Amino acid sequence: MNVMHMKYAVEIANTKSISKAAENLYMGQPNLSRAIKELEESLGITIFKRTTKGISVTPEGEEFLQYAKRIISQVEEVEEIYRNGKSKKQRFSVCVPRASYISDAFAEFAKNIDTSVSAEIFYKETNSMRTINNIVKEDYNLGIIRYQSSFDKYFTSMFNEKKLMHETITEFSYVLLMSKSHPLADKEKIELKDLADYIEISHADPYVPSLPLIDVKKAELSESVDKHIFVFERGSQFVLLEKVPTTFMWVSPIPDELLEKYSLVQKKCIGNTKVYKDVLIYRKGYKLTELDDAFITEVCTAKRKIM
Repeated sequence: MNVMHMKYAVEIANTKSISKAAENLYMGQPNLSRAIKELEESLGITIFKRTTKGISVTPEGEEFLQYAKRIISQVEEVEEIYRNGKSKKQRFSVCVPRASYISDAFAEFAKNIDTSVSAEIFYKETNSMRTINNIVKEDYNLGIIRYQSSFDKYFTSMFNEKKLMHETITEFSYVLLMSKSHPLADKEKIELKDLADYIEISHADPYVPSLPLIDVKKAELSESVDKHIFVFERGSQFVLLEKVPTTFMWVSPIPDELLEKYSLVQKKCIGNTKVYKDVLIYRKGYKLTELDDAFITEVCTAKRKIM
């Protein structure tokens, strides 16, 4: 199998046009079409479906392109290592939920990065849908997603469909996070009904596969609260909690240093029965690197310390 033919196929998939791909590859369209035909014949599959509306990728083609992108990436990495005597670069990428214990783990992980070797480290906080897409598309190698345990069947089905390995890191119930000045901060026992007069700060992009967003939001939000502020960015959530003492938020347990930094307290709530899971995911066939193992170790350490 010709690696260049793989590159041709990936370029066509990216541009959705043989003519545009040929232009980008600086080659004639007939030669490109002939190369793709040879590739399809050698594999015994149809990668692209030609229609009057243009080019579309077949299901078999989607699977092939995932492998092709991975192989091309590895070839380019080898070329970069040995071209002009370059030393190997440290690479690490992970998508995670907006969770303080994970960001704490990442900080500890970052302390041990070898500064004598070049490095590219990517850490992205986002929702489960984007994390899964980023792993499948190979934009990131590791992911941690969070969801209610009651939705386990939906996510397990998606893991199998997307050919993702998955391992539960921890299961937990949320605690209430609020300002030390919040009217409920000194209350010994807080019940769900006590939250009715206050404003809930929530992530703006919850996700469960196969479920409408309106149903997911209903499952995530407090039933007794009708006042919500939706925020994507975790730092802004903390500032709101600190500056607006009538707000609260459901969170996984927070490190003490963050509570002190933002003058916050975390409280248990009677009647809160929702259980959440944080799950590690990566592609089947992907071999964990030393940096991956180091990060996962720090996450488990932070979990034991904070959760």
